[in-house]
Amino acid sequence: RSFELDYEENCFRKDGAPFRYISGSIHYARVPRPGWRNRLLKMYMSGLSAVQVYVPWNYHEPLPGVYDFSGDRDVEAFLDLTAELGLLVILRPGPYICAEWEMVSTNCPGLAWRGNGCSTELPSVCPAYLAAVDSWLHILLPKIKPRLYQYGGNIISVQVENEYGSYYACDYEYLRYLLGSFRALLGSEVLLFTTDSAQAAELRCGTLPGLYATVDFGPGSNMTEAFGAQRWVEPKGPLVNSEYYTGWLDYWGEAHASTSSARVAQGLEDMLQLGASINMQVVSWYMFHGGTNFAYWSDFKDQYKPVTTSYDYDAPLSEAGDPTEKLFAIRTVISKFQPLPVGPMPPATPKYAYGWVALRKYADLLDVLDVLCPSGPIQSQFPLTFEAIKQAHGFVLYHTQLPRDLLDPATLGASPHSICDRGYVMLQKEYQGTLEREGQTTLRVMGREGDALDVLLENMGRISFGANVSDFKGLLGNLSLDSSPLRNWLIYSLDIDSAVQQGWPHAALPKPSSRGRAGPAFYSGTFETPGITCDTFVKFPGWGKGQLWINGFNLGRYWPHRGPQQTLFVPGSVLYAGRPNNITVLELEGAP
Repeated sequence: RSFELDYEENCFRKDGAPFRYISGSIHYARVPRPGWRNRLLKMYMSGLSAVQVYVPWNYHEPLPGVYDFSGDRDVEAFLDLTAELGLLVILRPGPYICAEWEMVSTNCPGLAWRGNGCSTELPSVCPAYLAAVDSWLHILLPKIKPRLYQYGGNIISVQVENEYGSYYACDYEYLRYLLGSFRALLGSEVLLFTTDSAQAAELRCGTLPGLYATVDFGPGSNMTEAFGAQRWVEPKGPLVNSEYYTGWLDYWGEAHASTSSARVAQGLEDMLQLGASINMQVVSWYMFHGGTNFAYWSDFKDQYKPVTTSYDYDAPLSEAGDPTEKLFAIRTVISKFQPLPVGPMPPATPKYAYGWVALRKYADLLDVLDVLCPSGPIQSQFPLTFEAIKQAHGFVLYHTQLPRDLLDPATLGASPHSICDRGYVMLQKEYQGTLEREGQTTLRVMGREGDALDVLLENMGRISFGANVSDFKGLLGNLSLDSSPLRNWLIYSLDIDSAVQQGWPHAALPKPSSRGRAGPAFYSGTFETPGITCDTFVKFPGWGKGQLWINGFNLGRYWPHRGPQQTLFVPGSVLYAGRPNNITVLELEGAP
């Protein structure tokens, strides 16, 4: 068994024979484990011979030295399932993956070395970062090696880093370090490669001898120019588009992104026809199935533009895993160049409308801090970031008191870029409004000396691409009253998910609270399924912004008035049949 490059014939060779594959990307971390087989089978029946798979570092190492490969995180089970279904794998283990994945797939903020106390922008000269990478690779890659094609598995190639040329520090020593680590842990025979855009500057900084250079581009690009850029760094060998974009991601507050089926299908046909004459060997769809940014895993690119909970991507398989018009258009094109698998395409999954669910207000967030932060607050003269208190995702509450009487309205304000990312302000437990990064940064408030001032900070995801990847969260600077800094903070690191997963608040009696009070509060309710559990969607008419859990599973953020996303996808696998399903909602601004 072998999979290798043939520089004379400009092709891949699999077991000695010329080989071309058509692959598609799927992120196992964005699909609950019960849905893996369904999605992979549909990809196989579409005519794909391989899948591209990212491995998100921080999904498996949530804390330094703490590893999780269970349940939805069982990457070995996912890889074994691809082999069972007859799909080859192109593995993309990073350590950086982008993928619009929160925290850029490291277990430290930004590109990790800064989070480890290194002031340099060059990872190769930060021992703490390289030690973290080394520890991670020594955990992950031994799981991968037995699944390499050369050893009887189905992984035909492994990408080193990801679009590293897009990072402005050209650090070849870092790439050499990674190349040495991958070779030491995976062996000398595995095909290692890089992926960058077709821009000359990025190819110059993102490639290295010993790593086969590939490019990525979408349907609107000039194909000849893009492959010409690859030929600039790889004069011989197969032409490879490692990410051919089927659509694009959505940002909160912007229009839904879409790319027509006809345009995508025509682009594929043009590439495959070009391949017939110049031996173009590979096209890889990004994404073939996007899935969902459950919990807090969404991010934004090189500026503050939060990505929606849905990662549908206008992909051939929808967020719910259903075949779309685009899939069938692609399948028709593929059938012109190679035989399709025998058998029908699996249909869309059944959906069920479970109807309205009545919710009751359980408590205001400020009244349940003992549940959400059982260890109590941290005292600090000035605010501390999420990273400083070792909180990766979610919410942190900052509490202080007014230092003097405010009989006339005073300006509560933050310095530019210090609210990361949204701050929900309460004075004496009354909601005052929201401060937002790149948005409103001041509020007018009145009160008495000693009045409680609370600010709930929400992390909307960290920047995952470009020069600004050190994206710290929380209050990055002090709040001030009429330019006078506030001091003496109590900082609560909130672990809402652990409480909800343990059955809270459904096992507790409601807290007495002001029924009409706006601001962050928890609501709960139940519903039953008629003996079956099907995929469905939740809609929030009249609600503001918040987070949804069903049976302890965090389904992500809703924000209907900001849009474009109006519903949250609910996989049937998280529902119960024959007993009540618990809904928990954290509404941040105000329920209808």
